Amino acid sequence: MQPTFFINHGGGPCFFLDPGPMREAWAELEEYLRDFAAALTEQPSAILVVSGHWEEARATVNAAAAPPLLFDYGGFPDHTYRLTWPAPGSPEVANRVRNLLGLAGIESGADTVRGWDHGVFVPLKVMFPEANVPTVQLSLKRGLDPEAHLAIGRALTPLREEGVLIIGSGQSYHNMSGFMGGSRRAEPDAEAFDAWLREAMVDGITRERSLIAWEQAPGARHAQPREDHLLPLMVAAGAASGEPGRTDFHGHALGKPISGFRFG
Repeated sequence: MQPTFFINHGGGPCFFLDPGPMREAWAELEEYLRDFAAALTEQPSAILVVSGHWEEARATVNAAAAPPLLFDYGGFPDHTYRLTWPAPGSPEVANRVRNLLGLAGIESGADTVRGWDHGVFVPLKVMFPEANVPTVQLSLKRGLDPEAHLAIGRALTPLREEGVLIIGSGQSYHNMSGFMGGSRRAEPDAEAFDAWLREAMVDGITRERSLIAWEQAPGARHAQPREDHLLPLMVAAGAASGEPGRTDFHGHALGKPISGFRFG
């Protein structure tokens, strides 16, 4: 059975910039992502990614056979708009996702036009550079309700037995003014929320209650002014409901703590 993961996808196409301060700032995360595939016990038959950059009224899968890349960022060098990552899509896995959601009473949709956003192709270009694993993206559901996204994850649990690797792609810290404010000193609120996350993710029995009430955690709204980049964690955790979790990555970027998790 495949484990599930929550990863940090970094700051735009930072991994592909020429060496400099921005790429150096994310070096710890880049190293983790480069080693990710080799650390898997079993290579996936397909990958399902939930990115913090796609929201729809209902959970929606990208069902195209060969999705393009969606360069949903601005202000980067020209070559970052010519990146490629030609992994195949999988209409079959997309249909399976919709079937499982339907069995759980969760309404879903399909999109065959939208490309993979940078929450998908930026980290996966580092993690799976050969681009040879079929990949499907699943949107968040507008409203960003933690319970709804935990339920989506629980509905998708059978995919793990079928070799599908479920990845939530977001950021454990996503305060852009904090990232870009020019200060790399430690922030007590950011450190407090990261420490809370790392403790709360361990126990598979209490984890969902903690995630539902995440706003009550110390430093929560400082670290996540808007929770779009935290909700992929809910799907990944829900898909391993009741199973233990662990911190799979812990580091800093631009002076702020970031953590990633493995479940199951």
